[in-house]
Amino acid sequence: MGTLKAIAHFDLAAFRWINARRFFMKMVFASRILSHLGNGPYYLAIGLALFWFESVYGDKFLTAGIIGFAIELPLYLILKNLIKRDRPFVVDQNLIPWLTPSDKFSFPSGHTAAAFVMAMLVHTYYPAFDLFAYLLASLIGAARIILGVHFPTDTLAGAALGTMSALIALSIIH
Repeated sequence: MGTLKAIAHFDLAAFRWINARRFFMKMVFASRILSHLGNGPYYLAIGLALFWFESVYGDKFLTAGIIGFAIELPLYLILKNLIKRDRPFVVDQNLIPWLTPSDKFSFPSGHTAAAFVMAMLVHTYYPAFDLFAYLLASLIGAARIILGVHFPTDTLAGAALGTMSALIALSIIH
């Protein structure tokens, strides 16, 4: 079995195992909320609020965020449309997603990538909140799996993409 086939096999098996657990099925409502928190407008609102009301690092946070998302979003779109990985419910038509995804393909997870851009910025500028930020980013990624729209490796790739995008942005402004 080739490496990509082995990863795809692992992903489908992990996805099925996660979504077969009753505990996770009870988490669908919370997962919907977490997934929604991963939407872009919230990140902009946080950046603008810090810019306006936090005088020490607010401007740097906003600037790094704009640059980080300017890197992450195009890379995410390029990867999604280059790799064209089908979503779990397309691969296994017995699976029913708990929400309608905004696009056709699953790799990488854009919600997870965005959440990890923010987590890295929080880690850099507001380290007292970094555990919360990384936990929230991880929960957003897990929610996307529970809701049936991403495989586990989609969220891992999203986390890596978001982290790298933020690190590049931070290196540009520092």
